Amino acid sequence: MSVLLIFIHVIVCIALIMIVLLQTGKGGDMGAAFGGGSSQSLFGSTGASTFLSKATTVAAVVFMITSLALAYMSSNQTGKSIMTDTQAPVSAPATSETKPDEAQNTPKTAAPSQQQPESAPKK
Repeated sequence: MSVLLIFIHVIVCIALIMIVLLQTGKGGDMGAAFGGGSSQSLFGSTGASTFLSKATTVAAVVFMITSLALAYMSSNQTGKSIMTDTQAPVSAPATSETKPDEAQNTPKTAAPSQQQPESAPKK
């Protein structure tokens, strides 16, 4: 469904661009009003709508409807995520297994670099 809607959206977008570029500008009547010749009206109605202006209106309405439909479909999408299969990292709680009283009574051993190697002769 969304592929068809995207296809229609792209076609209407291209058609809208072409229709707008084919139309003549409205600025020609303004130049004619200030001594450039005769014109039918300065800011009044232009008479009956041309085919291109009607096609522009239809293409703009279809473009807006497809834009809203695509936005609605993308906001309600329940697709899979790449993070669905991964598990959250588990951290162990920061508790000590020895009691505080036992920690004071345990003998302290020297660091491994300070211990004598076993192959050294004992005195």
